[in-house]
Amino acid sequence: MKSRLFCFGLGYSALVLARRLRAVGWQVAGTAREADRVRELTGLGIDAWRFDRDHPLPEAALVGATHVLSSVPPDTAGDPVLDHCAEAIVAAGSSLRWIGYLSTTGVYGDYRGAWVDETSPLRPSVDRAWRRVAAETAWLDLHRQHGLPVHVFRLAGIYGPGRSAIDDVRDGTARRIVKRGQVFSRIHVEDVATALRASMDRPNPGAIYNVCDDEAARPQDVIAFACALLGAAPPPEIPYEQAQLSPMAQTFWVDNKRVRNDRIKQELGVALIYPTYREGLRALVDQEKLPP
Repeated sequence: MKSRLFCFGLGYSALVLARRLRAVGWQVAGTAREADRVRELTGLGIDAWRFDRDHPLPEAALVGATHVLSSVPPDTAGDPVLDHCAEAIVAAGSSLRWIGYLSTTGVYGDYRGAWVDETSPLRPSVDRAWRRVAAETAWLDLHRQHGLPVHVFRLAGIYGPGRSAIDDVRDGTARRIVKRGQVFSRIHVEDVATALRASMDRPNPGAIYNVCDDEAARPQDVIAFACALLGAAPPPEIPYEQAQLSPMAQTFWVDNKRVRNDRIKQELGVALIYPTYREGLRALVDQEKLPP
């Protein structure tokens, strides 16, 4: 049976995985929220449908899928994919070899800079992270109640081409905000795809994986390194209390933790392409120097 990936939410991370799989002969299909995005995906040779709470997915969309990935976040009403497509996913169960749900390390909440792993208690700090916990539980219930091969991936902050400190420095939006003891975990988008592909090759239904690099780093250090790569003067340090962040931006600074990634290495054999932000940012700059 030919391998076919169906992605709920063919966005930044999912599309990197999709391109890798198509390069080795997989079929790829999926959804997007906007009609323009659907047309763009169709132009890339991907079977695409518009999907959200107001645009239901045709029953035939999942036909032939062997692998399913959801990167659609929950909203205040719940998980749109499960609310509208759970029955279709269960019905396709006999042909599904792998299901992945992309969650976030935000489910752990604040650990005051201490280390967390997949066994750490979940104590989210903000409502949207509580919604993620509920969504994780609902996806894992498909495994517990129906035997479906569900896997949960808790992603750290994703960066990559077009979405990195390099871009922030270049467009003048980079700020070196300093909050005592604050660190953030990150992951390059290519390493997200590496972890997902490794899980597809070694399914372990019901498993939960942290997907992050090896070093939780101070945000001001990341900006300074990006400036050094570009030969730009680093912006001045700004105390967190004086940063005047929006209410939404402030929520990202509530949690302070270091996330362990041992499980993706030990169980899935993942070797990170970019083990820290230094390798990742340097590669982004080097890739721009390559001829088109």
